Amino acid sequence: MTRRVVVTGLGLITPLGNDVTSNWEALVAGRSGIGTITLFDTSAYEFPIAGEVRDFDPAEHVDAKILRRLDRSTVFAIAAAQRALADAGIDMAKEDARRVGVVIGTGIGSAQLIVEQAAVLAEKGPRRVSPFLISHMLPDTATGLIAIQTGARGPNFAVTAACATGGATTGEAAEIIARGDCEVIIAGGYEAPLTPVYYAGFNAMKALATAEDPTKAVRPFDATRNGFILGEGAGVLILEELEHARARGAHIYAEFVGAGTSNDAYDMVAAAEDGHGIAQAMRDALTRAAVGVEVIDYINAHGTGTPLNDRVETKAIRDVFAEHADSLMVSSTKSMHGHMMGAAGAVEAAITVLVCERGIVPPTINYASPDPACDLDYVPNEARRSAVRYGMSTSVGLGGHNSALIVKRWEGD
Repeated sequence: MTRRVVVTGLGLITPLGNDVTSNWEALVAGRSGIGTITLFDTSAYEFPIAGEVRDFDPAEHVDAKILRRLDRSTVFAIAAAQRALADAGIDMAKEDARRVGVVIGTGIGSAQLIVEQAAVLAEKGPRRVSPFLISHMLPDTATGLIAIQTGARGPNFAVTAACATGGATTGEAAEIIARGDCEVIIAGGYEAPLTPVYYAGFNAMKALATAEDPTKAVRPFDATRNGFILGEGAGVLILEELEHARARGAHIYAEFVGAGTSNDAYDMVAAAEDGHGIAQAMRDALTRAAVGVEVIDYINAHGTGTPLNDRVETKAIRDVFAEHADSLMVSSTKSMHGHMMGAAGAVEAAITVLVCERGIVPPTINYASPDPACDLDYVPNEARRSAVRYGMSTSVGLGGHNSALIVKRWEGD
């Protein structure tokens, strides 16, 4: 990168908690945020399990007049952005608003709002459909509203790449700073897919995990794994040009050093068996970061818990890292917070940042039965203290989308 990019703020709204502290405590403790769905009637489902955001008050983040127009997912994005900005100590009154951007993506978008208004149309007719539907159902509704709240007038757009959205978005945001177009970017991903129609769709795909105990449902890389669990929430990172951050005395979590994206060009659902797509994204991130495979200490893997994807991702890691793969720590935090779709890559990037800063690697929980096809060090069941200098976060999405990000522990240089 031409200009160096650092992470100076984090905002997390997830099934593990609604701030960085509660998320980190749950991750280190290996505590699951998966439970029985309460957001809608699940009597028709045998295993109605998901990662819901709990104890969240939308009124803390959005004015009541506007709140009734918004989708649940949009409110998550706004809340995470507010918390990330506060964490970074950004005072917009002191910033050149033209040099502050907002780049936040979603895989599905305003799922609940669209479904609700479709029901209004069917039951009450076209005159009763909200006049705010169109302006508030868009993938870039959240970025527009965050700009209005903050006054940020720089680059503003939404990225969508299915389950790789959060990673792809964060990488693109870093590039904007690196090429000199901004000093600060509010970057991340958000999602709230827990509505009856979307949940039924994923259930019909036979992609969702089943288990009597919700906390044991997600079993990434385990031989008994049988699917993923949907989650909801948002992750936002404040990316900042290094000298700008230094000038204002910002706390620097980590340095963002590289990103890669790719597509399998193979299938809309299944990952390519040889793992060439995610391997390409990892190689591109390494090239962009100008580092060799031997410096990577930790990978926060996509690790959904599906039989195919976990096997393919393991193969890709072995192909890229060769002998060094045996020295890597690889964990799937989805085992605790579920698969947050468009938010996943951003949340997991933030977790990787915290791993580099704090020297503790979260575990892959529910790991009990090794699979010969998944033969890496998955940091099973208990967090591990380790001085991680370089961490990578990988994401794989429907449609063959892939992303990989690399961050480096901040050492004051």
